[in-house]
Amino acid sequence: MDTYIPLISSGTAGPLGVLHLPRFWLKASLEARGRLDSRYPGCGKGFDQMTLNDLGLDRAATLAFIRDSRPTYPQFEAWVKRQPGVKLDAASIEKHNAAVRGYIHDDETRRGVLKNNGLPDDDTAVKDAIRLNDLDSWQEFHEAVLK
Repeated sequence: MDTYIPLISSGTAGPLGVLHLPRFWLKASLEARGRLDSRYPGCGKGFDQMTLNDLGLDRAATLAFIRDSRPTYPQFEAWVKRQPGVKLDAASIEKHNAAVRGYIHDDETRRGVLKNNGLPDDDTAVKDAIRLNDLDSWQEFHEAVLK
C-alpha cells in the first residue's frame, strides 16, 4: 500500500480562512486510512494541536469524525462549523493565523531542514516554520517519489 507525504502547506487556508486546517484534514485523513508517510504524525503536538485548541475543537471527536466519516474538505469544514463552542469569528481566526505565520522552529530543526535542502544557514535563510516545513516535505517527496 502506498503512503503519502502531505504536500498541503500549513500556510494554506480553506473557505473558512483558517491556516493549517486543510493540512490537518489531509494528515488525519491519510493516517485514518493507514496511508500517511511514517515520518508525519496524523495529529501532532505542533500546528495540529494549536489549530484544534485555537478553534475550540475536541481532538478525539475531530479525529473520530475524520476516521468514521471520510469527509471531503468542504464536508470537514461544515462539520467544524457545527461544533459547540467553536471559535470561527474573524478575531479568533486572525489570532490563530498570526500564531501559525509567526511560529519559528528551534535552531536545530532549522539547521537540519536547511542542510537537507542544501541551503545555507545564514542571514538569508528561511526562519519561519511554514516555509521550513514546506521545504522539508518537498525534499522528502523528492527523495521518495522523484529521485
